[in-house]
Amino acid sequence: MTGTRTPEGLSTMKIGIIGAGNIGGNLTRRFTAAGHDVHVANSRGPQTLTALAEETGATPATLEDAVRDAQVVVVTIPLKAVPNLPKGLLDTAAPDVTVIDTGNYYPQQRDGKIEGIEDEGLTESRWTERQLGHQVVKVFNGTYAADLLDKPRPQGDPARVALPIASDDTAAKQVVTSLLDEIGFDAVDAGGQDESWRQQPGTPVYGLAADAASVRKALDEASPTRTAEWRA
Repeated sequence: MTGTRTPEGLSTMKIGIIGAGNIGGNLTRRFTAAGHDVHVANSRGPQTLTALAEETGATPATLEDAVRDAQVVVVTIPLKAVPNLPKGLLDTAAPDVTVIDTGNYYPQQRDGKIEGIEDEGLTESRWTERQLGHQVVKVFNGTYAADLLDKPRPQGDPARVALPIASDDTAAKQVVTSLLDEIGFDAVDAGGQDESWRQQPGTPVYGLAADAASVRKALDEASPTRTAEWRA
């Protein structure tokens, strides 16, 4: 479909969502409400997604069907599960697919030690890129799931919440910026993937629901040192 990467606005797109937890479920709700063709998959199979599909109009799908020809793919699963995704999963997506990564590294709480992050010093989303073999846009990782439903505001509203986005893919950032606008949020460019530590857990912007100026200030105040709470 043409026009999927124009920052001024988006055509109806196929969006594949991998993961139907709190974030994945609410993104399914928001993107279907915006008129997109959403296909959602989880690890337990499409038969477990009937209720979400009936509520939203999304299509329950296998991983492969969710990704096939998708112009946007959202990966919203535990970080430790990313390497278990089928190899080459994104090969059947649209050639210019935008891949959104909502993930966070929770070594003590969930994921255990991931050597690429702990020992090599990779940012969480850079590590995810290596597993997927594709560039990603880091966004929604510090957003409370309920905020996706409760905090959307129209353009120009002084109470509109801004979300940081980080990626090396400029065109994908434009797509994500337009998607955020469609569902009622502003975007703040947080830089390339090597700067995405600024929005990881434990940073000032993580969990912040505030305007663009406040988000920018929080990003600027972040420290690259991962504190003990966020190390294995």
